[in-house]
Amino acid sequence: MSMRDEYRTKAAVFQARALCASDQTARQHFDTMAKEYLLLAELEAHIDCLREFTPKPQSDNTQKMSA
Repeated sequence: MSMRDEYRTKAAVFQARALCASDQTARQHFDTMAKEYLLLAELEAHIDCLREFTPKPQSDNTQKMSA
């Protein structure tokens, strides 16, 4: 499972806890945690895109062989 999926899963867990919590403070806390994990999932998606388009550095052995 990717980190993005793990963050989404945790967000869903906190959303469920927010719905089931009887205390208003706990509901707000769980709701905030859910939102933060969704933000982390979104950031991870952006990072994955950057990884796709960033060239991988060549190892020293590859550079010596091509010289």
